[in-house]
Amino acid sequence: MISKNKAKLIISLQKKKTRDEENLFVIEGDKLVKEFLNAKKTVRILAAKPEFINSLPEELLNLAEEVESISYEELKQLSSLKTPHNSIAVVVKPDPVTDTDPLFDQLAALLDCVQDPGNLGTIIRAAAWFGIKTVVCSRDSVDVYNPKVIQASMGAILQVNVHYADLKDFLVEAINRKLPVFGTVLDGESIYEHKLGPKGLILLGNESRGISDELIPYITDKIIIPGTGTSKPGIESLNVSMAASIVFSEFSRREW
Repeated sequence: MISKNKAKLIISLQKKKTRDEENLFVIEGDKLVKEFLNAKKTVRILAAKPEFINSLPEELLNLAEEVESISYEELKQLSSLKTPHNSIAVVVKPDPVTDTDPLFDQLAALLDCVQDPGNLGTIIRAAAWFGIKTVVCSRDSVDVYNPKVIQASMGAILQVNVHYADLKDFLVEAINRKLPVFGTVLDGESIYEHKLGPKGLILLGNESRGISDELIPYITDKIIIPGTGTSKPGIESLNVSMAASIVFSEFSRREW
C-alpha cells in the first residue's frame, strides 16, 4: 500500500502549478513506463501492480528510486485515466534548454497558442515520426507535461525536445539569421508546389484563430494544404494536429 503523502503527490501532479513547483510529472501505462526506464530518465516513484513489477528485469527495476506495489483500486484513485493501466510513475522534468543556437541549425516546429492537450501530444508524435526533433511552443500553449499530452504523444516525448518561448523573439532571431519561416495561412501557396528546405521554422496556429496577427509579418513562406477546392458542411479547415502531420510529411518526403 502506497503512503498517503505519495498518493497525494501523484494526484497533485495533475495540476501544472504543482508540476512546476515540484519539477515532476506523471506518466502512465506499461509501455510508457518501460520506455522511460530504458531511456534512463529519473523515475522518482514507480507505483504498479505486483505482476507488472515482477515482469521487469531487475536492472530496469533498480533504475526507479522508489518502487511501490499497489492494487488496481489504488491505481484507479491515482490515475487520470478512466481505465488505468498496470503502472504509474513520477518522473523528474528534464533541464530546460538555455542555449537556443542549435535550434536554428535544423527544421523546427513553432506552435502558437495550441491549447488542446490531444493536439499537442499528436503533433509531438508526428514530429518524432517525420524526424523533427524540436518543437517550440508559445508560453500560452498547453503544458507539455499535462497527463493528456503525455498520453497522446505515446512516448514520442522522449524523441522530441519541447521548449517554451516568446515566439516573436524567436522569429526575429530567425529572420536575422535569414532562415525561412513557413506559415500555414489561407492565402499561401500549395505546400506540394512550394520550395521547401532542410532548415527553417514551421509556424502553426491556434485551433480556432490560426496564427496570431502579430506573428503573420514574420512569415517568409506562406503555405497551404490544398483540399478539393469545394467547401463541405462542417469542414472549414483541418485540425492543427492533422495539418502538422501533413506538413511534416511533405518536408520529410522532399530530397535535398
